[in-house]
Amino acid sequence: MTLRDAARAACASHTFRHSWICRPNLTFSPETLGLNRNTSTNVITRDLISKIDQILQSRSGMGVKTLNFDLQCCDSIDFSYLDSWLHIAVTPGIEELILSPPLPTISVYNFPCSLLSNGSGNSIQYLDLCDCILRPTAGLGCLRSLTRLRMFSVRITGDELWCLLSNCSALVSLELRYCKEIISLKIPSLQRFHLLDVVLCDSLQVVESNAPNLSSFYYSGILCKISLGGSLQVKTLRMRCLYQANIVWYARHSILSLAPNVETLTIASLSETVNTPMLSGKFLHLKHLEISLVETAAYDYLSLVSFLEASPHLEKFELSIKQHHMEHDSILGGPSHDLRQILEQRYDKLKNVKISGFCSSKSLVELTCHILENTTSLDCLTLDTTWYLRCSVTKSGKCYPLMDRDSLVEAQKTLLAIRRYVVGKVPSMVKLNILEPCSRCHTVEPLV
Repeated sequence: MTLRDAARAACASHTFRHSWICRPNLTFSPETLGLNRNTSTNVITRDLISKIDQILQSRSGMGVKTLNFDLQCCDSIDFSYLDSWLHIAVTPGIEELILSPPLPTISVYNFPCSLLSNGSGNSIQYLDLCDCILRPTAGLGCLRSLTRLRMFSVRITGDELWCLLSNCSALVSLELRYCKEIISLKIPSLQRFHLLDVVLCDSLQVVESNAPNLSSFYYSGILCKISLGGSLQVKTLRMRCLYQANIVWYARHSILSLAPNVETLTIASLSETVNTPMLSGKFLHLKHLEISLVETAAYDYLSLVSFLEASPHLEKFELSIKQHHMEHDSILGGPSHDLRQILEQRYDKLKNVKISGFCSSKSLVELTCHILENTTSLDCLTLDTTWYLRCSVTKSGKCYPLMDRDSLVEAQKTLLAIRRYVVGKVPSMVKLNILEPCSRCHTVEPLV
């Protein structure tokens, strides 16, 4: 190399190094550090420790805005290294801290809360912790800038979480997933707080929110006692309880008292052993209703009219049915005049209806016919005889999951039922979409 080329390379290298060490966003993982996953675990761990040490030491005193440790695959890293790295990088001015420590084998990483007590906590806006222990105390300090808090499989009690939240006056959203030590979740009166997302916190018995502006509540798991403080601001409510039955029944009885002004409601239930009751209460602001059911062999789908009748401004209705055992009362074989009729209703706002997993169940056909006969505003009706992901959207290029032969035979029966009982009731201005099993991934002889 000539002296001139060497001088240019040195200048470029110096400029690049200066630019790099001033970079405010750091993500540490085997991928970002260029480590080969095919090498032994000990080699990966040794190289990862060496590289992170070098990087952080060279940046000592340089401000970090975003710090992300993604180390779950490196289970042989001693936690003392992680403590040291956090104390170097978490300084006043940091805005985002994302931590996924090595997955616990014998012990679990104990997050050093002292990091947030020396002024560093004042600037953090997003805190994302995974697979660790968090034991905040009253002397934690103020997290006055924290707007988003996410915890995945974090060991923290309800009282400790209350202590933490009480220091987060700017908090906007809280996500809790698999936090199994929380028995009672209580949200303080945080003025800016509007999103609460709770997923499979198995020990949870109480959810109580005193936040006056809560607008979105997502809950997944075993149903517990829920109080949203009678908030009039809750517009989006999602309850997925796929380990528990009769959630649709619960929703019809209780959602109005939880969120009287809900606009988007999503309900998922393991099964329904009782029919949805007709009640006087109205969902005066509900526009989008989505219901997912799994095993509903004895359920009367026509009873879902209770929701339609109670929602005068409903615009979109989606029903998803996932039956693994075809035990419903099929409409095929019975005369068409056996279809039940309900006192005439009028749905003047309903525009879009989609039913996935549509089957030949007599009560489901009756529900569909009722909607067609009583909806003056309907634009589109979609009847999908499957409930799987189609090959056009999966990475494998195959439908998932594949339907067994009983399901394929049922799909053919369903198509016959649609032609016999539904098609003739569809007004000319309504677009009818009938989705059959994918011919590329499934084949079945048509019924004669």
